[in-house]
Amino acid sequence: MITYLDEPPGSAGLVIVGGGVVGAATAFYAAQMGLHPLVLERRAALSTLTTPASTGAFRLQFDNREELELVRESVALFLSFNNVTGQGNYDLAVRQQGYLWLTTDERRAGRQRTLVVQQHSWGLDDVELLDGDEVRSRWPYVRDEVLQARWRAEDGFLDPKALTLGLVAGSRAPVCTGCEVTGFRTSNGRLIGVETNRGAVACEAAVIAAGPFSGVVGALAGLRLPLTTVARHKVVMPEVPEVPPGAPMTIDDDTGAHWRPALRGAYLLYTDPTTPPSPPVEDVTPDHRFAQGLLDPASPVSVARVSDFWERVWARGAAHWFMQSGHYTMTPDHRPLLGPSDLPGLYLNTGYSGHGIMGGPAGSRRFIDVLTGRTLPEDNAFRPDRTFSPRDLDVL
Repeated sequence: MITYLDEPPGSAGLVIVGGGVVGAATAFYAAQMGLHPLVLERRAALSTLTTPASTGAFRLQFDNREELELVRESVALFLSFNNVTGQGNYDLAVRQQGYLWLTTDERRAGRQRTLVVQQHSWGLDDVELLDGDEVRSRWPYVRDEVLQARWRAEDGFLDPKALTLGLVAGSRAPVCTGCEVTGFRTSNGRLIGVETNRGAVACEAAVIAAGPFSGVVGALAGLRLPLTTVARHKVVMPEVPEVPPGAPMTIDDDTGAHWRPALRGAYLLYTDPTTPPSPPVEDVTPDHRFAQGLLDPASPVSVARVSDFWERVWARGAAHWFMQSGHYTMTPDHRPLLGPSDLPGLYLNTGYSGHGIMGGPAGSRRFIDVLTGRTLPEDNAFRPDRTFSPRDLDVL
């Protein structure tokens, strides 16, 4: 069970600012190293901001080896979650139904072929290239226009709230909710404590794991972090009988529109790379034009473009839907910030750029290795003071 405190204690070994999946994973691995973590969450409950708005999915089909290896470690945790965490109250409900990336464009098909060769060279040799006929023989809902797909059967889905709460329960770290960080105390140029709306907590180390509010929290210490926040939306359709419950995450590789089975229907998403950054807010306003764009077959980003049954769902018109919205916390190279900030004693574990569910657990383990000196700065590929090389957005 999770230990909730009525008031924050006077001191802690490591103060973790943020009660989403990254803060929870930080607490778990910190506790394993004997650091006596304390989780502070300004909202009334854990896992109530961006974590539950996520797709709740994981994959190893990345375009770079660093993130592939990062998520590979997280997946090992997912598949042995209760044994590793030592708790049995939170079940991840892992479903390895695969990721299927579909293309109707010959140039995109060529890029798929190149990427799969790279992935095989990195040891990910279970990614398959399928021609259109083979795709349709396995998934009859795929349209005739699809020329090719890349497919990995071991990718899948999980429950992100269970992941967060299970990690906190496994850490046995105390949690104080409704506790907002308002500042940081320093002495001789280093951190000595965290100030909150409910009193100060003395500590020699604290970590900002506050998702989209990480930049806001960092500013309280005079930091300017290389982070932006971008609003993202998820369409939830809880009851859609046309959705095959055993289907994989199905992605239109040409547009980025994607869906996966969930509840007795589906989650639908689209990551528009032209969406401008916006300031983080507690409640992101849903944009219902987003849902119409995904569902209307006349839209250029409709999920019906590659999956024909969505056209019938639209024509039937009776399926209920609602939206969950949140922010991605983006870095210039779309990789996380793991390590010390410019204020000695204050650390960063943030900026997963849409990959917090799948990358956050392993990233937090690596962060704790940095914090404890088990990983040297020069060996930390995600150090916050690295040189950033911008790359294409990859957030599915």
